[in-house]
Amino acid sequence: MNYSEKVMDHFSNPRNVGEIADASAVGEVGNAVCGDIMKIYLKIENDIITDVKFKTFGCGAAVATSSMATEMIKGKSVDEALTLTNKAVVEALDGLPPAKIHCSVLAEEAVKAAVADYYKRNGIDKEVPLHGTACHGNCAACSGH
Repeated sequence: MNYSEKVMDHFSNPRNVGEIADASAVGEVGNAVCGDIMKIYLKIENDIITDVKFKTFGCGAAVATSSMATEMIKGKSVDEALTLTNKAVVEALDGLPPAKIHCSVLAEEAVKAAVADYYKRNGIDKEVPLHGTACHGNCAACSGH
């Protein structure tokens, strides 16, 4: 598979790796088909994501999409983080091979799962649009992407 320089950079030098001990929210998603698991930790102050970390078990594309997604939401409001799409992550990485698009879907879903956790912890009654508990890797069959 051919990966862009940005994908290789985020895989080789991932940003924001780790855990946040006193996280405001945690989101975890997995793909049963490929075995990838992404966990995203958010630190939120005054509705702004002041810190974000991730731990990903998966292939290089899974690590790269997690890294890029964290970079894209850091410093943003919670509402802005909810607008993150897998397409935006793919574009920011200068593309992914079709067989690896599901990794970007997992990154989007992990962010949304973390925001949903934040809302739940804080008694905020807002709906978070999740596509389910992860992608099955069959993009043609998924109306969400």
